Amino acid sequence: MCGIAGLVLKGRSVQADMLQPMIERLAHRGPDGHGVFIEGGFGLAHTRLSIIDLSGGRQPILADDGRLAVVANGEIYNYVELREALEREGRRFATHSDSETIPHAYSLDPEGFAERLHGMFAFALYDGFRRRLVLGRDRLGIKPLFYAALPDRLVFASELKAILPLLPNAPTIDAGAFSQFLHAHCSTGEHTLFAGIRRLGPGEILEVDAELNLRKRRYWTPLDVTTRPLDFAEAEAEFEGLFEQVMKEHVRSDVPYGLFLSGGNDSAILLAMLSRLQAQPVRTFSIGYVDAAMKDELGDAERIAQVFGSRHTSIRLRREDLFRRIPHTVWAADDLMRDYASFPTSALSEAAAKELKVVFTGEGGDEAFGGYRRYRQPRLVWLAKNLLAPGTGGFRTRSEWWRKRSQRLFGPALAAERRNFRAPYLKAWGEAPAAWSHLQHCQYTDLVTDLPDSLLVKVDRMMMGFGLEGRVPFLDHRVVEFGLGLPDALKTDGEQPKVFLRRWAERHVPKDHLYTKKRGFTVPVREWLGGEALDRLEGKLSANPAIAEWFDTRHFPALFQAQRKKGNASREIFCLMQFAIWHRLFLERPGLKPSPDEDPLDWIS
Repeated sequence: MCGIAGLVLKGRSVQADMLQPMIERLAHRGPDGHGVFIEGGFGLAHTRLSIIDLSGGRQPILADDGRLAVVANGEIYNYVELREALEREGRRFATHSDSETIPHAYSLDPEGFAERLHGMFAFALYDGFRRRLVLGRDRLGIKPLFYAALPDRLVFASELKAILPLLPNAPTIDAGAFSQFLHAHCSTGEHTLFAGIRRLGPGEILEVDAELNLRKRRYWTPLDVTTRPLDFAEAEAEFEGLFEQVMKEHVRSDVPYGLFLSGGNDSAILLAMLSRLQAQPVRTFSIGYVDAAMKDELGDAERIAQVFGSRHTSIRLRREDLFRRIPHTVWAADDLMRDYASFPTSALSEAAAKELKVVFTGEGGDEAFGGYRRYRQPRLVWLAKNLLAPGTGGFRTRSEWWRKRSQRLFGPALAAERRNFRAPYLKAWGEAPAAWSHLQHCQYTDLVTDLPDSLLVKVDRMMMGFGLEGRVPFLDHRVVEFGLGLPDALKTDGEQPKVFLRRWAERHVPKDHLYTKKRGFTVPVREWLGGEALDRLEGKLSANPAIAEWFDTRHFPALFQAQRKKGNASREIFCLMQFAIWHRLFLERPGLKPSPDEDPLDWIS
């Protein structure tokens, strides 16, 4: 796991000092060292978190007499098998790094090489033969990659904050992306909160030549998955071998690893698999709350840790612990994304990073195997929702700022964008094959929107904020293809989720745990957002210039009073607070880095 960045300049050469600000802003992703490669108008930078080939895996990695250079973030999990295949095809390796498979595979097949890579990755490869830069991102978008294409340069990096110093002018906010964050809790698709800075999409390759001509292509898509008429026995026989191979690849590491244990099924399955693959007890971490009425999953996590004899740590957060972590999580996330689970993930990451560099998590199981409650609405509910908001079969239809009270807060620019927030979901739903079921449409829509641009932002950025690598075996593309292609009856029976995965896991995990009602990784923000802190927050936000630019603050008294009386305005207030802090960190005072223990009100100007 690392940070990558770089620059292509049209008509002039890159200088080493141009890359230094990018390296500094990615130091948290790679605290073990950094490296650069420059040839003419092309420059690559890398910050390293050493996981595989600790002594010899420094980057950039060169091949073909230095004519190919690569910097990579993530892991190529099948590097052992791929290296053997590449050596049989005549390639000779200089390191034991998994990342060295990228330039060798590219040298043999510049068009199709990415299809040979299994893993989570983002990379930048300089091709000196063709004088071009090749950017690539893994199939599911586990690892991030952003770029800005300007008339005289192309800038790219693992995080937005590393691109900002290389822009010739101060960045501005993209109103459409900002509106999406408010209505749908994240901006999704190509556009980010910064006008002109784009995401490279999951499964995409972007080629850039010396004249800054761009060519983008997609090398993988879930749209190619077909439904297979498997019964449980057939699916079980296939999945047992598949998941065993995926886990064997994912545990490849030259450093110890651990597991975030949520109390749910997916992390329990991972604990069972990891316990089979290593002799010593698995290192596990869980989190809960000490002053909240909302029930957490800490008890479930502790019980399953005891079943498998893991070496377990339970962390208990107070209200103050969570709120004092807000500025750091906003800084780490880069792009605005309202997922309250970012705060416990941040706390878990900080604790785990004191002794580990790699941690497994269970993200992806719900998308792949049909776990979410939102996938199991009665048919009449789907029809009614689709009548009110057509185009997605009743799925992803309502704004999270749906109350009139909330919509009155929008200033002119946000009001103009309000009706467009569903565009990414409409696009995803519409491009899914007509032969797919309604459930598969829901799965696909989540796989290409909320998964890469919300859930995986939480996993990657919160962990990398502390130099910790997160591994997500349920998002191996082979697992996703298998799960998406299962018949609906093996995903849900209308009442229970993840029918196949639960039945398959009965041989590995106690049944009473597998069939416990899912609670999710909840955070009692609604319960905690009140009292004197709420009064202070209202004053701060009402006087904030950035808030006043985008919102009509005349309606703030009614909003905050609703929170005091009913507690039903916490989502809107939290978004306003996030935006005010984000604006200060990235637009007013770029380069600032909060600690994980700060009063959030001190970060609202």
